[in-house]
Amino acid sequence: MTADNHITYRDACRMGIADALRRDQRVFLMGEDVGRYGGCYAVSKGLLEEFGPERIRDTPLSENAFTGLGIGAAMNGMRPIVEIMTVNFSLLALDQIINNAATIRHMSGNQFGVPLVIRMATGAGRQLAAQHSHSLEGFYAHIPGLKVLAPATLEDARGMLWTALEDPDPVLIFEHVMLYNTSGALAAGAGAVPINKAAIRREGKSVSLITYGGSLPKTLAAADQLAKDGIEAEVVDLRTLRPLDEETILASVRKTRRAVVVDEGWRTGSLSAEISARIMEQALWSLDAPVARVCSAEVPIPYPRHLEDAALPNVPTIVAAARGTLA
Repeated sequence: MTADNHITYRDACRMGIADALRRDQRVFLMGEDVGRYGGCYAVSKGLLEEFGPERIRDTPLSENAFTGLGIGAAMNGMRPIVEIMTVNFSLLALDQIINNAATIRHMSGNQFGVPLVIRMATGAGRQLAAQHSHSLEGFYAHIPGLKVLAPATLEDARGMLWTALEDPDPVLIFEHVMLYNTSGALAAGAGAVPINKAAIRREGKSVSLITYGGSLPKTLAAADQLAKDGIEAEVVDLRTLRPLDEETILASVRKTRRAVVVDEGWRTGSLSAEISARIMEQALWSLDAPVARVCSAEVPIPYPRHLEDAALPNVPTIVAAARGTLA
């Protein structure tokens, strides 16, 4: 099978949307600046010209309104993709996402579903300051009724959308802003990707580094650095944050007997805390050290570059945490 070279993560996201639009006439994309402007992060660039304004719909600056419109369209047989510019702005649509999309199947006694996909950019690293840079996917992973995805690779960025659109319930996809410009080869025939399984991105036996999304490249770089000193780190890419693939997580930890969770969310009440608790509940007697965590500093993400860098998980802090479990 041949591969497309020099494909960016942004391109892979666009390809996934275009594939869905061609495959299913019920699919349409809606959000702020997704049409003529081509999307805040240029993911939807060129789609308006190919598919027209009926299927690439620019919306007013009202996340609550157009997310609600997406829910209504999904309940009436369509397969909408709602794009929210950044995760911080999704807070303006919390009522629609949590009180409606996540609950309608339960509250209707299984009479109605909401086959809706919501995409949004997440994370920091581009000096966009506190109102555009937070990682809130762990918050959404707290909510029953939602599936929460964090694609970190080209294959997942393209293929997870396919599977998400076939799901009968709402799926949230978090695309990390620092991944959009990353590039690599993508198999020309790449298709649907499972949305219920974690992936081992690097095999190892010394310590399990558990992460997702924009922290995956940093974690792989940390594993490379550890390998120079003979520490063989296994890197687990969660991919799906709700439901968590406990089987893969626990199998890795039972093999390495040590775990470091790398999570760009804040430490308090975080996804890393949930993963740590599940490991302690189910694999305590397999551990040779307490579970370690590397998270963002407990501050609003700063604007200055040096402070933003210092506030986020980075390779040295991941390396130090891994070494700490081996001390």
